[in-house]
Amino acid sequence: MSFENLGLSSPILKAVKEKGYITPSPIQEKAIPLVLDRKDILASAQTGTGKTAGFTLPILQILSTTPNQGRRKIRSLILTPTRELAAQIYENIKEYSVYLDIKATVVFGGVNINPQISTLKNGIDILVATPGRLLDLHGQRALSLANVEILVLDEADRMLDMGFAKDIKRVLALVPERRQNLLFSATFSLEIKQLAAGILHNPEMVEASPENTTVEKIEQRVILADKNRKPSMLVKMIKEDNWDQVLVFTRTKHGANKLTEKLQKSDITSAAIHGNKSQGARTKALDDFKKNEIQVLVATDIAARGLDIPLLPHVVNYELPNVPEDYVHRIGRTGRAGASGEAVSFVCSEEYDFLRGIEKLLGQKFERETMLGYEPTEEESIAPSKAEHRRPNNNFRKPNPQSGGGRSPHSGGGSSTSDSKKPKRFFGKR
Repeated sequence: MSFENLGLSSPILKAVKEKGYITPSPIQEKAIPLVLDRKDILASAQTGTGKTAGFTLPILQILSTTPNQGRRKIRSLILTPTRELAAQIYENIKEYSVYLDIKATVVFGGVNINPQISTLKNGIDILVATPGRLLDLHGQRALSLANVEILVLDEADRMLDMGFAKDIKRVLALVPERRQNLLFSATFSLEIKQLAAGILHNPEMVEASPENTTVEKIEQRVILADKNRKPSMLVKMIKEDNWDQVLVFTRTKHGANKLTEKLQKSDITSAAIHGNKSQGARTKALDDFKKNEIQVLVATDIAARGLDIPLLPHVVNYELPNVPEDYVHRIGRTGRAGASGEAVSFVCSEEYDFLRGIEKLLGQKFERETMLGYEPTEEESIAPSKAEHRRPNNNFRKPNPQSGGGRSPHSGGGSSTSDSKKPKRFFGKR
């Protein structure tokens, strides 16, 4: 199927073609016709599936075929959890609407509110916003949501995780009862289903991938490690494997800053991105990373969603998240748009419960590896998995032929599982 078959107008098709897109992704193929038919949607879509175009393209078509009369009023509100995601969606809207008479803007906290107020006063059709700044602007009477026809809650599960449930309810009270609702979420948790029940009217269910699964083209690895040796392990992998673009996740802002300093002392260009950084600093760090001007971007989970980094080859969980779903969103930064990617997790003894939670969520068990010279000395409360290492190199031992073999280094992406019975550890070539 091509975009021409989805019922999109010529100006939109022209913009899509200029972006180099020819074939719609599964979520786009399923969602776009439903949105054009003015259906409410409850969509499960992992990051990197093209979901943003799945709702922005049909919204642009709907609004452009029934233009505002007189002064522009906000007719579509797109609510997102983070500044980065809001900015990304706004950029997509600008690119797709280049041949349309549509005006859009984005508002979020951490920057001066006055330019946002000025833009809103001039009138817009589409507003992309984070909940806090949106409510601030409404409180200052800088905007009205009384004419919203289409409401989008993007990454709704993340908004709930970040404590935006009350803010969402406040926003819902400001928009008309009769409207089209599009709710996108990476997972269908009980909370999401309850939220959807209170917002959506006879929704169509759209799933671009199985619930709570990771992108198939991501090769996932778990390396057992001592907590205090993780920095030197990371430096070794980046240098010896010649990684030139790595997104590294830590659990805390302090941890992100500390690791960034250690990487810089090892002559690895890096920057940190987290909630304590100004919006300008976060934007610059991300731009430098995309341009390959820095080698490593160290981030907290604020960056786990909404970052569009084309062809990102490596994601490292320097520390596992304590919320299993966040693992899915973290590694979803790689393996996007059909490309392959690698996600490596360093796991120390105090993170074994987090690892079990992730495995339970995904319904699979990861292989455990150890790095030559960095074998963990911490007392372990979990047995290594029963699988064999599938990608031998100078740091990891080849599988024991008597233990059931292993997998080829290029046998495909995805997480590995095993049904063999005897636990096995890997200590590298001597």
